[in-house]
Amino acid sequence: MTIQQAQNTVDEWIKSTGVKYFNELTNMACLTEEVGEVARIIARKYGEQSFKESDKQIDLADEMADVLWVLICLANQTGVNLTEALEKNLEKKNKRDAARHQLNEKLK
Repeated sequence: MTIQQAQNTVDEWIKSTGVKYFNELTNMACLTEEVGEVARIIARKYGEQSFKESDKQIDLADEMADVLWVLICLANQTGVNLTEALEKNLEKKNKRDAARHQLNEKLK
């Protein structure tokens, strides 16, 4: 699935099943909540925290997909074409960071 197909699929689902988009502020809060759920898993799986019994069944991939879903909703609501945005962002990084990381002594 391309990014554009994902944006179209989410839009179709919202309009047919989800009734309508939550407003942008609500979706921003939802995005923050979903990112927090990813952070919780990462902190327990790769950090020093241990899993609670209730956390053991949580799926990192599913939580990441929730983040992507809400991000796509926000992009659709605000008229952002994520394919174009990512392409522009990569171009910016390639110009700005062409040698930056290779020259970073902290990364060697």
